[in-house]
Amino acid sequence: MDDQARQALGRDKTIDITTTGRKTGDQIKTEIWFMYIDGRVFITGTPGPRDWYANLVAHPSFTFHLKESATFDLRARAEPVSNLDERRRVMSAPETEWYRGQATMDDLVARSPMVEVHFD
Repeated sequence: MDDQARQALGRDKTIDITTTGRKTGDQIKTEIWFMYIDGRVFITGTPGPRDWYANLVAHPSFTFHLKESATFDLRARAEPVSNLDERRRVMSAPETEWYRGQATMDDLVARSPMVEVHFD
């Protein structure tokens, strides 16, 4: 990965992701936030079902489009985060403060879509 892309991961927040539709197989581009926490990249959301999450569970390979301080298309793989302690750690990080204002911590931990992003 390019140094400029690495730096963008540490400072940017808004990206696009292109996932493969779980039912249609179509390529679907979605704007979303990501979090860079302790050198790891996560995508999460408020509690409830999300199409982007269902697509990533069905087809974990996707494209992570940096678009703020740098423009790069990165091949990536999504790994759902199911460990409750890890989910609580992510939702307790300063980077996820906005989400804590939207739901209780218990609800965030139990019901939020969450994946860790691994780059190819």
